[in-house]
Parts: sequence; C-alpha cells; structure tokens
Amino acid sequence: MIKINVNILRCRVLGISLLTALPFISLAQKPNWQNLDLKADTTFGISTEKAYNELLKGKKSTPVIVAVLDGGVDINHEDLKSIVWVNKREKASNGKDDDKNGYIDDVNGWNFLGSAKGSVNHETLELTRLIRRDNVRFANADATSVAPADLAAFEAYKKNKVEFDKELAEARIGLERFGGFKIAVDNVVKKIGKENPSTEDFKAFTPTGQMEANIQRIMVQQLKDVSFKEFYDTQITPGYDHFKSQIDYNLNLDYDPRSIVGDDPNNVKEKFYGNNDVAGPDAQHGSHVAGIIAAVRTNDLGIRGVADNVLIMGVRSTPNGDERDKDVANSIRYAVDNGAKVINMSFGKSYSWDKNVVDEAVKYAVSKDVLLIHAAGNDNKDLEVKANYPNPDYLSGGAATAWLTVGASGWENDGSIKASFSNYGKTKVDVFAPGVNINSTVPGSKYEKLDGTSMAAPVVAGLAGLIRSYYPKLTALQIKEIIMKSVVKVEQSVVIKDEEDNSKTVPFSDLCITGGIVNAYNAFKLAAEYKNK
Repeated sequence: MIKINVNILRCRVLGISLLTALPFISLAQKPNWQNLDLKADTTFGISTEKAYNELLKGKKSTPVIVAVLDGGVDINHEDLKSIVWVNKREKASNGKDDDKNGYIDDVNGWNFLGSAKGSVNHETLELTRLIRRDNVRFANADATSVAPADLAAFEAYKKNKVEFDKELAEARIGLERFGGFKIAVDNVVKKIGKENPSTEDFKAFTPTGQMEANIQRIMVQQLKDVSFKEFYDTQITPGYDHFKSQIDYNLNLDYDPRSIVGDDPNNVKEKFYGNNDVAGPDAQHGSHVAGIIAAVRTNDLGIRGVADNVLIMGVRSTPNGDERDKDVANSIRYAVDNGAKVINMSFGKSYSWDKNVVDEAVKYAVSKDVLLIHAAGNDNKDLEVKANYPNPDYLSGGAATAWLTVGASGWENDGSIKASFSNYGKTKVDVFAPGVNINSTVPGSKYEKLDGTSMAAPVVAGLAGLIRSYYPKLTALQIKEIIMKSVVKVEQSVVIKDEEDNSKTVPFSDLCITGGIVNAYNAFKLAAEYKNK
C-alpha cells in the first residue's frame, strides 16, 4: 500500500484524547538534505553532492532505466518531463502495438490498474479481500462443522477476522476523533474570519470554552514555522482522509473496483490488460518517488534528484489500497522486458494473496541482472517478527539475491536517526536511507515534503541507477554489494517503541544488516575498486 505516512497520527488518536495527542511536530532541515554530507553539512544525508563534486566531475555516464512501480507518475512535471523513459519502438496514440510486446501505445510505461473505461483509484486492503473470499466458506462455521482438510484455512480466517475487526474499529475511532478536531479547527477559523489566519490572528482570538482554548494553543505553537494552510493541508486533511478512506474503501467488504480493469483478477497467468495512462487518477506518491530518484539536477527548478542520467519508466501497479500480487508480478516483468535495470517498489502490505506469482517475477528479474529496491514499511514493526510483502524470501526456499530492503532515517546524527515510523529488522532490512521530510515533485509541477520508507527506497534506487550509469559493466549483485559495504555506520543506540508505547534502547546495528546509512561518495570510491578488479 502506498500512502503518506500517517502512522504516527494513527497511534496518537487511538486510546487517548486527540487534544492531548496534538500538537503535531513541525520539522525543519536544510534543503536537499538527503544529498548532503554529514561532516561538511552536519546533516546525515548520503553525500551525493560530495560525490558529484569530487569524484564524478568530467566523467561520462550512460543512461539507465529505473522503473517506478507505484501509483502513477506525472510525466509532464517541469522537473521530470525530460527524464521520462520513451519507448522508441512504439508510435504514440496510433492504437497499435507497434513493438509487439502485448501493450498498445505504451510510450512511457504501463498501467495495470485500468482499461478503456478508466483506472482504479481506491482499493481494499489485501486483508479485506481475504476476509471477503473466506466469508463464503467460513462466515457461519465453527471448528466442528469444518472439514478436517479445511481446518488450517479456517484457523487462518479466524485470525484474520480478529485483525480485520480491530483495524475497522481503530479506523472508526480515528475518523471520529480527527473529524471532531477538524470541525473544531474549522469553527475557530470561521470565527476569526480569515481563510488563512496567522499566528497573531490565533493569539488575538478570544476562545469560548476549553475546546477553543486548546485549538488556540495548538495553532499558536504549530504556526511558528508554517502557514495555517500548510499545516491544515499536510496534517489535518491527510489524517482525516486516511481514516475516511479506510472505512469507505480499504476496509469495506462491499467495495470492489476491479471490474473497471476488465481482467480476471484470479487468473495470475493473464498478462495483457490495462492501459497506457501511467499517471492514473492520483500520481502524487509515484511522482514524489520519481523526483527523489532523478529530478533534473541542472535546470534551477525545484529539487535535485540523486541520479543525473537515468530515465524513469512509470509502471502503475499500486492503488490507494493494497496492491494485488498479480499486478506486481506483471509490473516487474514489464519493467524487465522493457529495459529497466533498477526497479523501485515503494509499497507493501501485511498479507499476500499469491506470493508465488510475485516470487517467480522476482526470480525472472534477478536472472536478467535487475536490482530490486523495496521500502521496508511504515508501521514501526520488527520484520523479524511480522512479515511485509513483497519480500525477497521465496516460498519455495532461498531468497532473491539482487534485492535491497530499505528503512528510513532522519538527518540528525543522534538517537533519533531511525525514523519513528520505519520498520526494521536485523536480518530483514539491508540498509537505511533518508526518509523524513523529503521534498520532491508532485503533480502540477509542484513540490511537497513527505515522510516514509517510500521516500527512503528511491534514494537507494537513485544511487543504484547512478552507479550503474557510471559503471555500466557492474552487475546488479555487485551494485548491491557496493551499496551495502559503503554505508556510514551509525554508532549510537536508538529508542524503539512498541505498539503499547513501551520503549527500549538498542544499537542501530540491530535494525539492519549493515548497521548504516547508504553513502554515494563511499559507494563510488568502492565502485572504482570493483572496476579495476
């Protein structure tokens, strides 16, 4: 599932008063911080600028295709349009499959979530789909009425149903509390009489009652660094929309938008469906990811991507809800068959309908020398205990070699270096990379700061693409090895909180295999050694 990280908000509204949970924390850091250097800039970025200035000046590179498997990419964005992949074998808009690859007019990529009727936007969670499927057999069953051969499936259904009911209850509480806070803020703003009130406007406001006094206090504190509109648009609206979408779509057993695609969602062998709309109805997340990887570095517009000579192939596979395994598998195969050498996957879910079909696609990608980069997830979970899908572990045994799982880090070299929301795992997460308050491209030639391992993964995908462009003879496995061996080790311990808000202090080395943050400068120094072997 791809989404703005609202897990901190989710934790804050469950079991506690919303007003005691707020205020939200405003964060400030240097522009382009993810590409800065810890020593030179006192910011724990990945030293991209240092690598360009000291190691890459005057060196030639070759274009590398990086596939963004996501919710859509705005190919007309001012900072992206010149680095969008173009399928030169396909003639635009002639309604023909010129390159005979099975996809008509796939000039910039493909959308596995659409048809001539349009495209899927909101979707259910995989958990919801599993409950809906198994309700047919088990909704009114008990252990005595289930055939022995179905007992394992029945027990899984019962466990899933408990989790589903819990998530639905939490979503209802979240919507009620966020809705109440939103209404309270709206009422105060209406009384102030200004659409975008300032700190001084809130200070001058005379509250009537404790609720309005709390709103006044929160707003005065929050508007020190941001405008009211920015706070409202980035904190209140996303939180409210998140819980409303969960109830209306993600956790709604009666909601099923798949008919718009026109495929048989249970036929995993079906490959040729979809349309060529790589943006889809909501390209915010995928555009943000694409910008982190490769937004033009030399046009004095917006931001600087990590890589300076990669082409972005948009493959739409993930709706606002959980992706389907069939679509993920087909998206991986499409990217590989059309020349991608790095695949970024900033999505994930807690359940898998058909992991085998994804495993087979991953095996195919690895066999074609493609490096897959995956976000670790935003639930502050230990992946040693709770699985996140897709993952490199094959059901048939063994694991994908050319695969990197990425956690999210912040910019301070202290105990907060692990992003509070980031999943982790001593043997399940490979590396960490910047993923907090990352400014990047969003639709309409605009820019926005987002949090998430969804932002950390494309930092690594950008680095992988950058290395492959300057050292095209290195294999995917060598690129992975270089990235892992060249991390900057994090020496201090960090505080981890569990679901009950209990804290424990652990060494950062317990959070991932490498115990460090990826580093472009170190990676290029090491890549030069690999080249000379």
